Amino acid sequence: MPYEGEFAQYQPLRRLVESDRVQKLLGSYKVKTSSENTSSLKILQPLQIHPGSWIPELLIAIDGSHAEVDIKNGFPGAEASYVTVASVILDVAKMQKLDRQRPVNPKEFKTIEQAESIDCALPGCNVVCEGERSAKDSLRKSIFDVLSSVKMSEDGESLLDTYESLLAYKPITDRTQKCPYEDCPQNNDYLRGNGKYTCSCNLSRSLYSTDALRIHERMNPAGTNGAIFGEIMQVWERVWMVHILRTLEAKKWLSSLRRLAIVIDGQLAVFGQPAWISQAIYQELCRINSVAKQFTEGKDILLVGVEKTGTFVEHFEDLDRKEDGGFGNFPPQSVGLLTDSYIKQNIIFSDSTRPYGDATYFGRKFFYKTKCGARIVATLPFLSPEHRDLTQATQFHYPRLADAVGLLDRLVSSRFPNALVPLVSANAEAAIPLRLGNKVLENLAKELMAENGK
Repeated sequence: MPYEGEFAQYQPLRRLVESDRVQKLLGSYKVKTSSENTSSLKILQPLQIHPGSWIPELLIAIDGSHAEVDIKNGFPGAEASYVTVASVILDVAKMQKLDRQRPVNPKEFKTIEQAESIDCALPGCNVVCEGERSAKDSLRKSIFDVLSSVKMSEDGESLLDTYESLLAYKPITDRTQKCPYEDCPQNNDYLRGNGKYTCSCNLSRSLYSTDALRIHERMNPAGTNGAIFGEIMQVWERVWMVHILRTLEAKKWLSSLRRLAIVIDGQLAVFGQPAWISQAIYQELCRINSVAKQFTEGKDILLVGVEKTGTFVEHFEDLDRKEDGGFGNFPPQSVGLLTDSYIKQNIIFSDSTRPYGDATYFGRKFFYKTKCGARIVATLPFLSPEHRDLTQATQFHYPRLADAVGLLDRLVSSRFPNALVPLVSANAEAAIPLRLGNKVLENLAKELMAENGK
């Protein structure tokens, strides 16, 4: 890395270009040609699908955002992260009614949305909360405190309760987790429990049920921690989705799922240290779905994850691109149902015998080109063990596929390419403007820290 004000010279670049080792390595990489992309489309065999006529009355869209800002506390590199997870309730029935009455007053159109969010500031490098011994301990406590304080219903369970219901599914394995305190005198394994409790060593320090997420283990004590804040955000988005369903169950409102859909930004998956929770979510979704079907005339939950970027989005774009650079290879109102072998041979190279995403996904992906030509990469949940068979890809393996694509047809937004109205709204509630937002958030941190220092 150069010093401030120091500029790179051309000698290293020349050395790299002339290196036999570099040339040999680059020359050995496989390059996929446009003809191979065309053959991939033939292998995929897009299926023409008749979209379902079912329309939800209400739709819940969930999206999150995080932004890291510098904290002026006298320590170099000190940072905090502002994390927000927004959920928007979209009145689809009213939206369709207004759509038939165009032009519509924007104020009137805005009434179809209701939003709420989880907002918090989490400590990063060199930020230590009062009473804590380190930034890592401060982060552990903050994660626990936020989940403890959030609930959908005032008389219902908290987000922490929902998380702990998922924790109960986590199996006990030989790969034990170590105590979060590195100087634990007994070098203990982490003792899993609910709520806040104490380590079994003679120091009796605080442990939290949320320590099982293991997010704190990757905290960088001397640099930025954007990656782990992204992990926190993705966990909260998905636990919030389960929290909504569990609250409906506790209130005896599961019959409302006949007229409700849920859309999440991103895959139906959890990555990184807390990836174990994806399989717990799968088991809880199966349980809730089996109960809900008693009140929904046998209909499964309609839950859709939608990806905006990534390798699957790029691959779908390549499939649809013609030789002249335009688009149109993939027929409108067609689906591409993905098997494990197709994914590994065409999108994410792997020779593993384990199915793609076996440990991280609680759903399976598909491609859909809407009636108006938008390309959507979506995921539908596993709601039974049979849905997890990635050696096959039929409509049976995608619960409520026809209803899902019918909904996608109706929700396409013209504001952005391949975008959906509810996720545009949820992102507007969650997104933190990077330049203006950082300045505002820095000032907020400065004011709050000054008040606490009085």
